[in-house]
Amino acid sequence: MRGRLLRAWREGAAAARGLAERGAPRGKPPWRVLFFGTDDFAAESLRALEAAREPREEPLIDRLEVVTLPSALPRGLPVKNCAKQFQLPTHDWPDTGPSGQFDVGVVASFGRLLSEDLILQFPYGVLNVHPSYLPRWRGPAPIVHAVLHGDTVTGVTIMQIKPKRFDVGPIIKQEKYAVPSQCTAKELEVILSKLGANMLISVLKNLPESLKNTREQPNEGVTFAPKVTIAVSCIKWEEQTPEQILRLQRAIGATVRQNTVKVHEDLLSSNSSSVLLNEHGIVPGSVLYHKSSQTLVVRCKEGWVGVKTVILKKRLTAADFYNGYLHPWFQQNSKTLHGDCRFHTLKLTTVKKTERKGNGGAQFKTKSA
Repeated sequence: MRGRLLRAWREGAAAARGLAERGAPRGKPPWRVLFFGTDDFAAESLRALEAAREPREEPLIDRLEVVTLPSALPRGLPVKNCAKQFQLPTHDWPDTGPSGQFDVGVVASFGRLLSEDLILQFPYGVLNVHPSYLPRWRGPAPIVHAVLHGDTVTGVTIMQIKPKRFDVGPIIKQEKYAVPSQCTAKELEVILSKLGANMLISVLKNLPESLKNTREQPNEGVTFAPKVTIAVSCIKWEEQTPEQILRLQRAIGATVRQNTVKVHEDLLSSNSSSVLLNEHGIVPGSVLYHKSSQTLVVRCKEGWVGVKTVILKKRLTAADFYNGYLHPWFQQNSKTLHGDCRFHTLKLTTVKKTERKGNGGAQFKTKSA
């Protein structure tokens, strides 16, 4: 009881200090907005807020400033580039600009917890544009995990930020979205970013009323979407089915990693190919070349996947990979079984230079990232 009273007193004192600094909060637009964001998903909401600043009979946004993260990337973060294009005042976290001069904060893909003191500086709190239908996929990578787990429906949630924990605040507005078949995470991000930006503007048009009609997130159906690690991106031939491998590719895409064979964008389900192949004694990871379709066919759990392109130091078509690596090995080891030539799951603790073994079999570590 004493703890709750102390907390209420602290919140009241902080709110009073904020009112003294900024004067009475506005009861209607135009709003003064401080935006927190980093990536392409967030940049779409920032563009919508900037468009809402344009002179009109009833403007929605009066003042707009941006908080983003420092970055050493040559191209910079999308939100910082967007802010620069619009000539918006920008602050590098943890600098958040002038205190108590904004009506509402907006967060999208920011990746940092906001302190209670910071949240209390905004009379209308801080809104979060989150690309999932909460409480499913709380965390920093909801779009990737939706694709990775084969979700057929996802969505966007506009919620209130709470201190100390991510994505647990009351829901202001939600919309569902049916995930298109074969949709990649990047394609889904584009779709949800536009949906989220439109929802944000809708909430801001009726902000006081929207905040009166919030609802708590349900306790059922909570799932988490942690950051994607290299370990998650590794194909596990013994454990993953063709559909799981295809989802992995659509969720994460391809990146270059030295001394590792990577599956590139062109990844095909090859369950139908199994009728052309003798599966007896074929172990997961075994790789064959299907000449008529110019495809590498790789055995996995309960089926096969076809690979059109790999990266081994450079991008190679399946035909290039066969001619440069598989065919010479088969010529040198004509008496060995095809199953001795296979892709091996990448062992992260013992990553060695990719090599073509002698009589012990050709071993190629593989990764989809």
